[in-house]
Amino acid sequence: MTRDSGQITIKENEERQRYEIYVGDQLAGHTEYRPVGHARLLPHTEINERYEGQGLGSQLIQFALDDLRARGLNAVPTCPFVVAFIRKHPDYLELVQPGQRRALKL
Repeated sequence: MTRDSGQITIKENEERQRYEIYVGDQLAGHTEYRPVGHARLLPHTEINERYEGQGLGSQLIQFALDDLRARGLNAVPTCPFVVAFIRKHPDYLELVQPGQRRALKL
């Protein structure tokens, strides 16, 4: 899955097990994943400091969660940024198992 909107491109890099966001041809950030059964653990998100504060992290996480939804996979968010994103966007709560929602106070 790839999303290209002008200067910003977001895609999955299966080999490195992460989603990547580019500004032009520059890698601006990524969020890692690890397959866990019928889910993906999302342990870490990083945006290059040069691109911080531009909403790229939110676009990246939205893309990743939309991809999981399209594949019928659950999310196991352990990255604080992903947890905060889901709190702000409760339409993604369905991707997190109820027991984990309670543990993360979602």
